Amino acid sequence: MNIIVFRLSHRLPRDERATTHVGLVGRAFGADEFVYSGQKDEKMELAIRRVVENWGGNFRVSYVEDGIKWLKQEKRNGACIVHLTMYGIPLSEYEKRLLELVEKIKVILVVGGEKVPYEIYHLADFNISITLQPHSEIAALAVILDRMMKGKELDESFDRERFGGRIKIVPQERGKKVINLFDDEK
Repeated sequence: MNIIVFRLSHRLPRDERATTHVGLVGRAFGADEFVYSGQKDEKMELAIRRVVENWGGNFRVSYVEDGIKWLKQEKRNGACIVHLTMYGIPLSEYEKRLLELVEKIKVILVVGGEKVPYEIYHLADFNISITLQPHSEIAALAVILDRMMKGKELDESFDRERFGGRIKIVPQERGKKVINLFDDEK
């Protein structure tokens, strides 16, 4: 599986928190990489990289200057472009087809920032809506990734060999318990 989350047209300071959350949700819900365009934001990149360093995984973060040019190149190289938009066709109509595709080819999930250029609607192989109501692009990303991963990302237990992280949450009915795995090695 090769899933890339692409944030189109990141704007500083307006999108700092939202774009960071798009990257973190992508990582937590099973995507392999986060790519963004718009204004370069090294602070946001560092925040996501620190999460990867501390919590583990092989999630990558990168910036492209021209998002549309990058998407066109990826499409020429065989990637499937999925634009998340409330104006698209409901996910339920494409879910089976997406599940088949994600097993075979790279899928790029496009999450808009500022007003999405009309060109994106034509460049995308699928314009998919999670709901036909105004909603959060972060929520839309979580829902589609959950469907694409068939819910297995929610059942993933921490595996230090696989993730290589330093921090682990110990599930609690009440309260918080976080373990720094390197404390044991001192």
